[in-house]
Amino acid sequence: MNLREARALLADRGFAGAGESARRFGDGSAYKVEIPSCEGPRVLAAVLEEASRRGVTVHRVSQGSGVMMLTDGEIEEMLSLGSAAGVEVCLFLGPRAAWDTGGQAKVSAAVGGVARGNEMVAASLCDAFRAVELGVRSLLVGDLGVLELLGLLKKEGSLPSDLVLKTSVLMPLANAPTGALYERLGATSLNVSTDLPLPVLAEIRAATSVPIDMYIEVPDDQGGHVRFYDVPEVVRVAAPVYLKMGLRNAPNIYPAGLHLAATAEALGRERVRRAELILRLLAEQDEE
Repeated sequence: MNLREARALLADRGFAGAGESARRFGDGSAYKVEIPSCEGPRVLAAVLEEASRRGVTVHRVSQGSGVMMLTDGEIEEMLSLGSAAGVEVCLFLGPRAAWDTGGQAKVSAAVGGVARGNEMVAASLCDAFRAVELGVRSLLVGDLGVLELLGLLKKEGSLPSDLVLKTSVLMPLANAPTGALYERLGATSLNVSTDLPLPVLAEIRAATSVPIDMYIEVPDDQGGHVRFYDVPEVVRVAAPVYLKMGLRNAPNIYPAGLHLAATAEALGRERVRRAELILRLLAEQDEE
């Protein structure tokens, strides 16, 4: 099979390229803002305060340290703050290889989010059910098998049908067939790999129906790209898309706690300021 024939085979199976996306969120919008690394109620309060001061609408916050690193009271406080502000609160599941006793994740970030063995899978499920019982309706998943199990539990009615299952950047998503696979397994928000060119984003959008979320500024351990001037085209080809603001030149704070509270809050505020910068670019485009 030559390359032309391989491309035709992909197209026959629904994986052709695409141009502008006509898909939208349920409210008709093409993009929303996500602030990641919101590691507890103090960070969330700082993010919401900064967003109010700057006139930035934040639609979703995500947390990376995991459900197991939060007390019940902290989770309930985050949900209360999110509800009052109309912000979705997404919490990461379970232990992961990067923090486990294994060695591979110490030398390869590609396996940092996996659940090593059935015990870690079980722990991830425990996190999911605990979070849901406290009222969480958005979970961040870093393991493919855990994603499939959660998708099946939703179908069976053991977990709420409206539960958001958002894939982590630690689950590589660099092509359309992989995006379609994640969606079939139950993903309702797809975090794409950080370095994708616009045509590849368009291909993933053409093969999937759920929102994409994408780092516009990327943490150093995921590539460190700063793609502000790409944002209008990202929205054009990938809508509906969450524009997610990481930070370069920032310390890794996972797992966070009181010993890192001031740093986590400062990083959260700066992510909101970065969001203000990209929203200005989008507003300029709308005025043209």
